[in-house]
Amino acid sequence: MAYKIAVSNEKGGVAKTTSTLSLGAALAELSHRVLLIDLDPQANLSLALGFETGAVEVTSANVLIENAPIRNAIRKTDVKNLDLVPSNARIESAEQYLPMRSHYLTTLQNALEAGSLPYDYILLDCPPALGAITLNALSAADLLIIPTQAEYFSAYALRNMMGSIRRIRQESNPDLAYRILVTLLDRRNRTHRNIFEQLQATFGQGVFTTVIEIDTKLRESPIAGLPITHYKPNSRGSQQYRVLAQELIEYAKEEANRQAA
Repeated sequence: MAYKIAVSNEKGGVAKTTSTLSLGAALAELSHRVLLIDLDPQANLSLALGFETGAVEVTSANVLIENAPIRNAIRKTDVKNLDLVPSNARIESAEQYLPMRSHYLTTLQNALEAGSLPYDYILLDCPPALGAITLNALSAADLLIIPTQAEYFSAYALRNMMGSIRRIRQESNPDLAYRILVTLLDRRNRTHRNIFEQLQATFGQGVFTTVIEIDTKLRESPIAGLPITHYKPNSRGSQQYRVLAQELIEYAKEEANRQAA
C-alpha cells in the first residue's frame, strides 16, 4: 500500500510545490514508484513538469467533482518512476461543491482506495488554503509535510495548520502525523537562525532534521520543466532533497514498525 503524503501550508511562497516535486523526484531516483497529485488550481506542479493544463482532458478536478476513476487521470512524466495527476483551474469549484456532499472529507481517500494504485509513495500538492480540497488531502494522508520559512508570518501560520490537524484527527483521520520542513533558510540571517531554533524547541521531533536552504537553482528548475534532481543534480538543493527523501523513508519505516507492534 502506498505511503501518502500531503504537502500543505496556507502561507504562500514557502516552496510547497518545489518541495513536492523535488522530494517526489528524489524518491523516484531511489527506484521507488511515485505518484504526484496536483490539487492546486494554479497547477504549478503540472506546469513544472511540462504539462499544458488546458490540454489535459482528465485532471484531479474530474476525480473530486465527478468521481472519475483516478487511474484515468494519471500521466507519465519524463522522469523515470514519477507519474502525475495534473490539475487545472476547474478544481477550484470543488471548494464549493465538495461540502454539499455527506462525508465529503473522504472523497479523495475513497478515490485512492478504489484505484488500487501501484505506487510506493503518493504526494499530494495542496492549494495554499485550508479549504475542502486541503482537508480532503489531510484526510487521505499518512503524513502531512508543512513547508515553513524561518520567518515570523510563516511560523505564525502554523497555528491555523495545527487547528486543521486537530479537526481532521477528530473527524476523519485519527492517525494523521505531521512534520515541519524548514525551507528557504539563509543560515547567515540571524532571524532565520533564531526562528529555526524556536521551531525546534516548540515542535521537537515534529521538525525534520533536514532543512532546505536558499538555492537559485530551485527557482530555475520549473522553467526547464524538470525537478532539481534532474536539472542540476549536483546542486545544494538536489543534495538536500535527497537527504530529505532518506529521512522520510526512515520515518515511514519506523511508523510502519510501530503500528505493526
